[in-house]
Amino acid sequence: MSSSTSDKPPGLRTGTLGTADISFFVVSAAAPLTVMAGVAPIALVLGGIGAPAGYLLAGITLAIFAVGFTTMSRHIRSGGAFYAYIARGLGTPLGIAAALVAMVGYNGMEIGVYGLLGSATSDTAGALWGADLPWLPVALAGLLLIWYGGHRSIDFGAKVLGVLLVAETGILVLLAGGVLLKGGADGLSLASFAPGNVLVPGTAAVLAFAFSAFTGFESTVIYRREARDPARTIPRATYIAVGFLGLFYAFVVWTVIQAFGDDKVVAAAAGDTGGLFFAAITTYVGSWAADLMHVFIVTSVLASLLAFHNAINRYALALAEEGVLPAALGRIHPRHRSPYVAGLAQTLLGAAVVLGFAAAGADPYTQLLLWVNTPGMLGLMALMLLAALAVIRYFRRVPHREGALRTHVAPVTAAFLLAVAIWLVASKVALFTGASPTVNTVLVAVVPAVLVLGLLLAYRLRRTRPEVYARFAAEPPAEPNAEPLPAPHTEGADTSCPQPPTSSSSTPASVPPSRAATPSSPSATD
Repeated sequence: MSSSTSDKPPGLRTGTLGTADISFFVVSAAAPLTVMAGVAPIALVLGGIGAPAGYLLAGITLAIFAVGFTTMSRHIRSGGAFYAYIARGLGTPLGIAAALVAMVGYNGMEIGVYGLLGSATSDTAGALWGADLPWLPVALAGLLLIWYGGHRSIDFGAKVLGVLLVAETGILVLLAGGVLLKGGADGLSLASFAPGNVLVPGTAAVLAFAFSAFTGFESTVIYRREARDPARTIPRATYIAVGFLGLFYAFVVWTVIQAFGDDKVVAAAAGDTGGLFFAAITTYVGSWAADLMHVFIVTSVLASLLAFHNAINRYALALAEEGVLPAALGRIHPRHRSPYVAGLAQTLLGAAVVLGFAAAGADPYTQLLLWVNTPGMLGLMALMLLAALAVIRYFRRVPHREGALRTHVAPVTAAFLLAVAIWLVASKVALFTGASPTVNTVLVAVVPAVLVLGLLLAYRLRRTRPEVYARFAAEPPAEPNAEPLPAPHTEGADTSCPQPPTSSSSTPASVPPSRAATPSSPSATD
């Protein structure tokens, strides 16, 4: 008996992560400081002072999606998240295709950000010390650092992300506090939320940017096996993450509008997009705070990279256990209890992409970041749409005691709103990439192409490896006190089960070069 126990392969460290830990992973993946300082000024230029409402609308949409998403998490215990939910609700072929889209999406969201890490660090070194730092060595050093963070135990990663997240949100709170205490440039105003400022043509572009700013929030369910009391922890962490991001983004953008004044902020953002937040914090807090913000943008990018790296490793682990990916990727480190082989493989893939772009002479921001992140962002949004549809179909086929609001009304509403969001992002993709129409067409086509490739892979698996196909997205051994679950749906059967993360630093987070435009000094208005 003892020998059989000692020969058992190590598993993930179960019962480790609480609600706060999982929330740190999810919010860190979104990189709030990078999104605010780099992307929000662009949203202001395009949508005017109604931009804060765009972030609220995106947050409300994703909160509606979270209703069905978290309801499903009580019924599906697989570590495959998106692909498991989609397989159980929409069938095994779409589940396998979703798994491929998820791997491409999450890798795209992470690997492109190494270009942002290189350019952000280079800009910070130039702004603070006048140093000309090449981006490639920084990106390669970042790859090693993130590999080490993922190699260590999951609780180590949660502690690191907790510290980094407090730093990046703290500097934004400091900026907001300074603006509110001094009353802004012309006094505080709620004009940003007036219908006449929200319902303008530029709102569509703002919504596209706003949705991309939440990418990664859905990754809560990936940590189910390592969570304490996952039936409670996962839903709580999901709602906390999407609620915090929606309210925090809207609040911070609104305070920056107050820093310059309703009638001056758009011109200030257009004149110095990358320096808008730095100008505001210099005026209302001090130049020392602007220097800290430069540093914390770099740590914000690192936090996002580590969060996505951990999510990718767990997806690869789940697919290796399914038999779809090589079994070696399912190995768990005996001491740290991390999927260390999957982490190494992901790091090597990242290094290959980074070195490939560098060899081609590509720009780390406008090409490595934006060209690689954009398909990743669209892929994760497409998975959310499929997951919402899977929730609807799953609960129509399986006996349950959930209410209609959770199983039908919210998922149907979310599916419609997510379809609109995907259309907005795809139609405004030139705003994200700044690339030619040909490049943009290719970037948008990546997701449907991968989905079709995944369907072909599914049918090939059904023909050549029927045992792998038959057990795809099957439930793991029952957790204590868990209710029995139905078998996964395959073609010809009537039972099933569904459910399923930026920018993220995923979006064009232009990193501030200088401290140019300065908002009106509070003293000037007294």
